[in-house]
Amino acid sequence: MFVRTATASTTAAALLGAGALLLPADRPEAPERQGQDAPVVVAHRGASGYAPENTLAAVDAADALGIAWVENDVHRTRDGVLVVLHDTDLKRTTDAEQVFPDRAPWAVKDFTAAELAKLDAGSWFGARFTGARVPTLTQFLHRMERNRQKLLLEIKSPATYPGIERDIIRVLGRSGWLDRSHVRSRLVIQSFGADSVKEVHSLRPDITTGFLGTPAVADLPSYAAFTDQINPSYATIGADYVAAVQRLKGPHGKRLRVNTWTVNKAADAVKARDYGVDGIITNFPDVVRDATS
Repeated sequence: MFVRTATASTTAAALLGAGALLLPADRPEAPERQGQDAPVVVAHRGASGYAPENTLAAVDAADALGIAWVENDVHRTRDGVLVVLHDTDLKRTTDAEQVFPDRAPWAVKDFTAAELAKLDAGSWFGARFTGARVPTLTQFLHRMERNRQKLLLEIKSPATYPGIERDIIRVLGRSGWLDRSHVRSRLVIQSFGADSVKEVHSLRPDITTGFLGTPAVADLPSYAAFTDQINPSYATIGADYVAAVQRLKGPHGKRLRVNTWTVNKAADAVKARDYGVDGIITNFPDVVRDATS
């Protein structure tokens, strides 16, 4: 069982007040589970309750909390570079409207990677994060590799970016994330788009995939043909649904797993654990870990 040396509140205070979020390079990798029945905790967009989402600072915040799994979101720029941020536009989490006032609606797909690199993606969250950048997927992967973390990668709005699945696989390969050890235990690719998940499975059948959503129980067998996980919103599930998913086996011959999102309160995390979920995706991974361990 994972043993904490600080409470959630003191850990959060340390993260918010510290000048650096990195732990020593020889920190042992966090365990998959914190207790026999504890679900895996996944840091949503990094530890986004403590640092600006989908930035390298959020990756490091998760690492400082001892969280192995990080979820992120991937888009493609006008010049074909894969970048990590959530929204299809830049307004909420960057200063794009100020830097490029004549570029409405500030869609990610309309900007080059060099233009995105000029944007501040941190000050909206807090002054201490001023100057944080929108990372490329390559930069994000390198930071996670340095931290020895694991990636739940979400393909955002795949219909907006035809062929993005092949692009993602190409970048993963170039960054060393498609060798046996990564594919076996450190990488999952998910999407709300069933066709996108199918495409990933077709291109690389060895990669673990996840479908984001809550398909009807009657439809679950069709999803089990191409996905290893059903990852639903917490508000849409109960114990019966989780059990129905887990009764099926996915394309790799293993039972389907359930990772639910986005659970930020301790009481909800306990309920999700008691439903039998395999993982919980959260902005506050220390809170969920402490509640479910």
